[in-house]
Amino acid sequence: MPTLDPHDDDLGRAYADALRALSGSTIPFLVGGALALMRYLEIERETKDLDVFVCPGDADRTLAFFQERGYQTELTFPHWLGKVYCGPGVIDVIFSSGNSVARVDAEWFAHARDAEVLGVPVRLCPPEEMIWSKAFVQERERFDGADVMHLIYQFGEALDWRRLIDRFDTHWRVLFGFVVLFGFVYPDQRHRVPQWVIDELTAKFLREQSDEADPVCNGTLLSREQYLYDVCVRGYQDARVVPHGHMKPEELEIWTAAIRDKNE
Repeated sequence: MPTLDPHDDDLGRAYADALRALSGSTIPFLVGGALALMRYLEIERETKDLDVFVCPGDADRTLAFFQERGYQTELTFPHWLGKVYCGPGVIDVIFSSGNSVARVDAEWFAHARDAEVLGVPVRLCPPEEMIWSKAFVQERERFDGADVMHLIYQFGEALDWRRLIDRFDTHWRVLFGFVVLFGFVYPDQRHRVPQWVIDELTAKFLREQSDEADPVCNGTLLSREQYLYDVCVRGYQDARVVPHGHMKPEELEIWTAAIRDKNE
């Protein structure tokens, strides 16, 4: 799978045209995914994807913008994702995450970084938000942990760790797990995570270890498939669904039904 090229590749040119058109609109957007990672990490990565992030209130407007210009579009999952069919490829219009935790908001734009993607000046998703959203992608067929490790390695103490911890909020244990894992992956780079971060997360861990908790399975925030047994058979409450999470039952039904389509 070749790396996208805005000059020598049909798909690269198609994506560049789409980015230029969107840049000329009044819709605020950010570029994320593999193309943002390549800019941050300076590592060439094979991809045919273009991920565009918008606020939830701009999702329909973004899809309508492309539809008016002749693109085929769909609101694939009403709680987080739409698609724009762009020549031989697809633009993912992302406004939340599959588990509805990492919803796009004003903070994404306040801390975005300027860059050039496919020859078009754009703004990239902040590294903190990329860590936040990618940390929850722990499916059997896809695990974004290496991306999290590489972002921590690249930015280290320069990350806004206070904001990152606040982003994870009650799910801070997910971040803590990656902080511990980072020290395993890069034993000589443990200093890249500030000591106060380790102290704060460790204190949280020790303080809450003996606390009683509701019978909620947070595993569904990490994988939409691998913890269904716990909520369907063991009787755990699903952390994704209100009042524990942000998903509505009908949204969860669509998201779960797509597992069957994926496996067929």
